Amino acid sequence: MTRTRRPTMADVAARAGVSLSTVSLTYSGAGPLSAETRAKVEKAAEELGYAGPAPHARALRSGRTGVVGVVIHERLQLSFRDPLMLRIMDGLVGDLGQMGLGVLLIPTPTGEPGERSLLETAAMDAAVLLRVRDHDGEPAIDILRRRGLPMVVMEGEAPAGAGVLEIDDRGATAELIRHLVSLGHTRIGTITLPAGLDGETRVVPLDEALAKTAWTPVHRRLEAFAEAGVEPCVVVEARASIVAEGIAAAHLALASEPRPTALVCQSDLLAGGAIIAARELDIQVPQQLSVTGFDGIELPWIAPHELTTQVQDAEAKGHALAAEVAALLRGESPAPVIMPLELRIGSTTAPAPR
Repeated sequence: MTRTRRPTMADVAARAGVSLSTVSLTYSGAGPLSAETRAKVEKAAEELGYAGPAPHARALRSGRTGVVGVVIHERLQLSFRDPLMLRIMDGLVGDLGQMGLGVLLIPTPTGEPGERSLLETAAMDAAVLLRVRDHDGEPAIDILRRRGLPMVVMEGEAPAGAGVLEIDDRGATAELIRHLVSLGHTRIGTITLPAGLDGETRVVPLDEALAKTAWTPVHRRLEAFAEAGVEPCVVVEARASIVAEGIAAAHLALASEPRPTALVCQSDLLAGGAIIAARELDIQVPQQLSVTGFDGIELPWIAPHELTTQVQDAEAKGHALAAEVAALLRGESPAPVIMPLELRIGSTTAPAPR
């Protein structure tokens, strides 16, 4: 059986009556070509059935892979159950796609000796880190530094020249705590986001939580208690930011003595779980227990309640991350971006019970 030879760029150049470099410029878009010349090349390519240069050949010529690594800080089955993360990814991946860039999802490296991380070997032009550790070093940043790859860090310390996207989660959490204090609450507990990669839902002393928490947002939202001048009466670390773990965490928190009259939850999903746990224990929200969240996602299943929370625009975060990637790939050093948060007082907070 005779195999038909695939047309090449040289075939297109011969048929169009132009030089090989002119065909190359037509596909790269890198040089000035008249509309007439471009149309002539495109017509010749169509007649020959030439689909364009192979991706690997294009990458060799440009020095670019057309891929951006997105480093996920938790297991995908947990991360993609979080509506906030899905909306961030929707904005980020959609914008990168419009730039002609693909996305490679990469598990965050643990930093354990002998670990083989995809981040060390995968071909990519830049990386976006969705969460970083706030102490003991961040392996992902160390790897990207060694490789000389540009990076964007979401909500955490970043090296010089990197893109940075921040929210004032410490100040925003302190605002929620002060709101509860203004309502007369003195027994205020908290349910935190996961402290690391392989945690479990458990009660933990505040000093231990601050010392061992890996991720920057968790640490900052715990530090907000000191900023607000309040010591939490109970701290429960959730294994994941999902409703089921919010339920389990709230059961632990509400079993502590003295029982908290308010719970500051580090995500809306955890707060929704806490409201369900209160229903299971026949504790009325907000008359006997006030609950706050963080993120501003829709929770129609807690109706008739509307959650008191800090609202952030997740899709706008994704767009901002993509814009910083674009700036880095142009050789620029993007300015840090601080995304706004808005306090929304709902129906899940009320004066402390007498």
